[in-house]
Amino acid sequence: MRFLHFETIDSTLSEAKRRAAVGDLDTLWISAVSQSEGRGRRGREWVSDHGNLYCTGLYLHHGELASAARLSFVAALAVAQTLEQYITPDLISIKWPNDVLVDGKKIAGILLESGTYEGEIWVAVGIGINLVSHPKLESYTATHLLAHISKDQLNSAEPIFTGAQPVLAILAQKFDFGCRLYTNEGFEPIRQAWLKRAVGIQGPVTARLANETIEGVAVGMDGEGALEVQISSGKIVKIHAGDVFFSSRVL
Repeated sequence: MRFLHFETIDSTLSEAKRRAAVGDLDTLWISAVSQSEGRGRRGREWVSDHGNLYCTGLYLHHGELASAARLSFVAALAVAQTLEQYITPDLISIKWPNDVLVDGKKIAGILLESGTYEGEIWVAVGIGINLVSHPKLESYTATHLLAHISKDQLNSAEPIFTGAQPVLAILAQKFDFGCRLYTNEGFEPIRQAWLKRAVGIQGPVTARLANETIEGVAVGMDGEGALEVQISSGKIVKIHAGDVFFSSRVL
């Protein structure tokens, strides 16, 4: 596993794609202090303030291209498992498909892109984690890691948090383990670990898709990563992509 660090870059995901395009496909993690063109899902801007973690893992995918998308669940688990090294796991949850939350607030963003080079499939897994600050946005409530670590832990002789690069070292190890597990044993162990941390399952959900909005109860996630929603008729609808909103209200 290789690591490449920049002071500033357009985006670590863009750099990973550039390297994949020329066949530089040995496992690589790219990080940066800041990004000028950080991206989230659906082309949204990812605010890249100093002190937070901005990184992308570039991996060969030993499977079909369609199955590469499920590495987003591997990435969400890796982020959750990394945060568990710093704060109590009870605070950490995952909202379908890969939004990692701390105390119900978004702390990380994950974006996957994939392609092929001379017949080999590559996947670039872009990850941003709010470590020392978070943006104030209207679309969702965010948080950052230091907000959940006590001053005693930060100011001790051996402080629990020492910056973004140690967090990246843990994250890369956790993702690498999950990637190998997915390759060797399939999606089911990833699915089970994800469900243990999932928020909103067995509760009301609204899914806004490209051409319709679906309301119902989130009853689970299937073997391909689709969110299973039971609508008022009793039918199970599978959501493969879209914006989902969970609530505690009774339908």
